[in-house]
Amino acid sequence: MSERNKKLTASHWGVGLATIKDGKVIAVEGHPADPMASEINANIPGSLHGRARVRRPAVRKSWLAGTPGAVPRGQDSFIEVDWDRALDLIASELSRVRKTHGNTGIFAGSYGWSSAGRFHHAQSQLKRFLNTLGGFVRSEGNYSYNTALGLMPHIVGPFRAHVAQATRWPVIAKHTDLVVMFGGMALRNTQVSDGGVARHRMAGNLEACASAGVSFVNISPLRSDAAEALNAEWLPARPGSDTALMMGLAHTLLVEDLHDPAFLARYTTGFDKIRGYLVGEADGRPKDADWAACLTGVEAETIRDLARRMASGRTMISVAAGVQRTDFGEQPLWMAVTLAAMLGQIGLPGGGYTVGYGVNANIGNIERPFRWGTIAQGVNPVRDFIPVAMIADMLLTPGGSYSYQGEARTFPDARLVWWAGGNPFHHHQDLNRLHRAFQTPETVIVNEVNWTATARHADIVLPVAASQERTDFGAGKSDNALVPMPQLVAPEGEARAEYDIYADLAARLGTADAFTEGKTSDDWLREIWGVTRDRARETGNNLPEWDSFLAGDVIDLPDPSPEQVFLAEYRADPEANALPTPSGRIELFSEVIAGFDLPDIKGHAIWFPPRDQAEGRGAEYPLAMLSGQPRTRLHSQLDNGAFSLSRKVAGREPVLIHPEDARARGIEEGAVVELFNARGRCLAGARITDEVRQGCVFLWTGAWWDPDFAAPQARDRHGNPNVLTHDLRTSSLTQGPAAHSTLVEVQRFDAPPPPVEAHDPPPFEPDA
Repeated sequence: MSERNKKLTASHWGVGLATIKDGKVIAVEGHPADPMASEINANIPGSLHGRARVRRPAVRKSWLAGTPGAVPRGQDSFIEVDWDRALDLIASELSRVRKTHGNTGIFAGSYGWSSAGRFHHAQSQLKRFLNTLGGFVRSEGNYSYNTALGLMPHIVGPFRAHVAQATRWPVIAKHTDLVVMFGGMALRNTQVSDGGVARHRMAGNLEACASAGVSFVNISPLRSDAAEALNAEWLPARPGSDTALMMGLAHTLLVEDLHDPAFLARYTTGFDKIRGYLVGEADGRPKDADWAACLTGVEAETIRDLARRMASGRTMISVAAGVQRTDFGEQPLWMAVTLAAMLGQIGLPGGGYTVGYGVNANIGNIERPFRWGTIAQGVNPVRDFIPVAMIADMLLTPGGSYSYQGEARTFPDARLVWWAGGNPFHHHQDLNRLHRAFQTPETVIVNEVNWTATARHADIVLPVAASQERTDFGAGKSDNALVPMPQLVAPEGEARAEYDIYADLAARLGTADAFTEGKTSDDWLREIWGVTRDRARETGNNLPEWDSFLAGDVIDLPDPSPEQVFLAEYRADPEANALPTPSGRIELFSEVIAGFDLPDIKGHAIWFPPRDQAEGRGAEYPLAMLSGQPRTRLHSQLDNGAFSLSRKVAGREPVLIHPEDARARGIEEGAVVELFNARGRCLAGARITDEVRQGCVFLWTGAWWDPDFAAPQARDRHGNPNVLTHDLRTSSLTQGPAAHSTLVEVQRFDAPPPPVEAHDPPPFEPDA
């Protein structure tokens, strides 16, 4: 490493060089080899050593007194206890719930990004521990692209594999004429990648495309969803109208004979059904450019012109992950595949489609050459699960029925909830509803670094060591680098590594041998690194011994597939390389989905208007609210850090408002405003800009929820958009979250704005 007085650390947003003074991390800057190091690193010192840090085990006062309903979770005070007492309480609760309700009474809601380390990974550690006790109810999928995970296997194949197989950006620079971006290509999202990213390549690769003459079209209500260097044409379509726009493009290709019948005949099945829908055979209304213009706000001739440009050269269709997080979010995904198939360029260098470009730093830029070593989670004997975005439904309606992937399922009865490595009071929708749902379990346990809203909703809070407080190594799920993560400082207060916590619990419960296998953290790290070295040798790469690696710098490995083209093998020989679909081909019409006979998804792509619009709520709440990943943090992680705080407006999360919408409401730059609808309300700081479409507002995600329970609708004081989003799903097929279909109103907040308390610890009381 070039600077000897600084030490390596690794996070989902990149490699950092930490400066240590008097046992504290006082600064973290980017690695000099990273061309676009993320400023999120600057949040680490303030969050690591700030006032919100959980420093001792704590128990909710009412729960400890045996009157858990006396004060609601999230509003109670806490009593700090020693580790022995906290672990005894947890061991007793686990034993009670297992004996009385079985292991299906335990829900391990470990969803979130947590640590970038390979060993100290919150979900893996908790799941391994609970599996030694007989298992737990889990969640399936994720909030980012759950709809794609559930839909794409029906029509083209497994989405996770296809993300790894995405056409590389250097290939696009060489071969592509036009990139059409539904949902844009926001560089702020590409700061992060699950597990880590050593080199931020996206900005450079996009600039190389622009320099090579590739044209870009940004179809998004937010102009800055495309980097300035792209000089992208901006088509600010109405939120939720992407499917209609795609259909208008497809209709133009069809009626002007610009589609590719030979490709459709050989590589797809069911085009006759979607063709009939496009020309209006079923409902008498052709899905032409004029129809699409009325729904999208994009002029009909602009739509026709774009379709002709797409057909005249090599075109890549990109669909951002956020596009699917809407009402009926399966439809734009299915229609994007249909549109790409009509162009006939799937499998050609630089052509076709990709869902997920820009969702993280690495898609289309790099991939890992082999699977890294990891700690085994073991086998979960409990087969029950819920779709990830249905946590509130499960807690509020145990035993209730729901549909998922064509099956009738029943919600389990979760008596004990254990959350580690995530923050549902950031990820989930309709936080007031989630607050009510969190009152229902008998016990809630949360492992946390800071006093987030989720920690405040716990009965028992365990203080855990942060990444910089224990030894590990970083290796992204889609990155080609290995990063030493030596311990930089001692854990704050009484915080402990989660492995050691579970080892002590396992000893109390008689499962220590199964959990630890007689190994310390250091033993496991050396074993996992040994597995990684063995796999490296199999691919012709030699890695150093553990001690040498830990004392060294980032190790870069070769790119396994720099000229990768998505579905090239399928195009070359569709019989030998048949897709894992019922027909072996791209299913523009799915007999399987049609056979489910669901009300909110049919056998092919179809237009459904967003629910709030269809129900006429636009008159009362005329503004469409969008929310997205901020530049200042990863989701809600480190919101109490210096960089995140520096971008607040009046101490609150900024909301982007178009000048005309602000003028109509008497709102000035920097003013505190209130966003509200029937579900909730929150305060935010006004940023007036024409980069957002008129009729829309944009509120960044991740501000720690700060409810004022004495105010109307428990008004959030800090600017969390999920107090406003509905808790409905995309459809009953995938049950994906649909947070981007939200209507609100905004008004000036003329009263003295209340102080933000989100980054303060809860009240503590002495143990009576």
